[in-house]
Amino acid sequence: MPGFILSIDQGTTGSTVVLCSTDGDVIARASREFPQHFPEPGWVEHEPADILESVKGAIHEVLEKSGLKASDCLAVGITNQRETAVVWDRRTGEPIHRAIVWQDRRTARRCRELEEAGHLNEIRRRTGLVLDPYFSATKVEWLLRNLPNAKRLADEGHLAFGTIDSFLVYKLSGGKAHITDATNASRTLLYDLHKGDFDDSLCEIFGVPASMLPEVRSSSEVYAKTEGFAPLPDGIPIAGIAGDQQAALFGQMCFQVGDAKCTYGTGAFMLENIGDAPIPSANGLLTTVAWRMKGRDTFALEGSAFVAGAAVQWLRDGLGILRESAEIERLAREVEDAGGVLFVPSLTGLGAPHWDPEARGLITGVTRGTTRAHLCRATLDGIAFQIADLGNAMAADSGHRIQRLRVDGGASANDLLMEIQADLLGVPIDRPKNLETTALGAAFLAGLAVGVFSDLDSLQKAYAIDRQFSPRIRTAEREARLIAWRDAVTRARTR
Repeated sequence: MPGFILSIDQGTTGSTVVLCSTDGDVIARASREFPQHFPEPGWVEHEPADILESVKGAIHEVLEKSGLKASDCLAVGITNQRETAVVWDRRTGEPIHRAIVWQDRRTARRCRELEEAGHLNEIRRRTGLVLDPYFSATKVEWLLRNLPNAKRLADEGHLAFGTIDSFLVYKLSGGKAHITDATNASRTLLYDLHKGDFDDSLCEIFGVPASMLPEVRSSSEVYAKTEGFAPLPDGIPIAGIAGDQQAALFGQMCFQVGDAKCTYGTGAFMLENIGDAPIPSANGLLTTVAWRMKGRDTFALEGSAFVAGAAVQWLRDGLGILRESAEIERLAREVEDAGGVLFVPSLTGLGAPHWDPEARGLITGVTRGTTRAHLCRATLDGIAFQIADLGNAMAADSGHRIQRLRVDGGASANDLLMEIQADLLGVPIDRPKNLETTALGAAFLAGLAVGVFSDLDSLQKAYAIDRQFSPRIRTAEREARLIAWRDAVTRARTR
């Protein structure tokens, strides 16, 4: 079949657009960054107009780079930063405020209030999530409480809420579609995993009118067609949506129960396919929708480390230890190990399995002999230790250890980090030849919806392993290192 699928990967610091062939190969990619806004400590915001311009710019650039015609686009797939919340006025299509980003911590106190009011267990049971500022509901509540007239406009039905996928579809379709898919809906704290839809009682807890919510659809179907969104022509099917981590799980071909992947980006996110029934976590993980296809949900356990690549950026921008992020592997290889230094990179609090938004970063074991090479090595260790904790929690919840971990994201190109990860997790690490698995996941979902791909088996030929990393240390050494790490985490925590 001639033509291509256009996949929009809208991330935290920029937007990437990938063109995918009908054989599942990447034809071309282009990225555009956009500004981050930090109006107060712990607050993180994006200007929705900047996001739109970055998407349009990346589309224009990738088409120009590839030499392909936009009219040959068969479908558009979307994957996105997930919990980031946008509220816009239905009458104008314009946002009423900047988007509040998933990293934003301004609602930490409100989450504690809701927990103290006795809502935690019910929210956990219904949503599979925890009460944390990470998720969308308290962000929307904050906007309704703090912007003049916002609550009144919402009650009158004039305001619409969406995660970034929903906002993009609204704009791509010329305002015709206000929808989301089940993966993104399951990250809001307003969605009941067991009902498979938003829940009125959850909306009531957070003070979010149900009239603001998008319609929940599957991850692979035609939602609308493009209209008035240059540089794309009108009439292209918008046909696949998944939150970035679920899209990566799909793009990594984790179609069987027990398959797992970890994406190393700004944060690091590990997901394991657990099949067609949600498993409640007793070990600080999240239960989430992995994808919805043909009316059936597949679920995943998820663990989130809020800081991964961001720790390397901090070494570069905050401490000036690195001129560029790519230097870290060379410097870290200058030493045999971290020299007793441990770095807990809880620079924006701790995610799973601890969920402590007030935790702060900790560096311990520093001596006169500590060099920047040791700090670099300790940073890579800290990223890998977090994922090892997530793997152990998943084993406790699911009743079995994963057999191997598939990896992607920018930091997975760091061979030393992958070697350390295999050692600390104790399983082989598979890195695919194509690291664009998030964008490919969205492209595959869109392609399935429009008939470019026939079924899941037809996608398998697009997957190839670049390198496998095997554990090199004994179990006793691994356990000793994990004990030291957990002691450091305890000292970084506030509760």
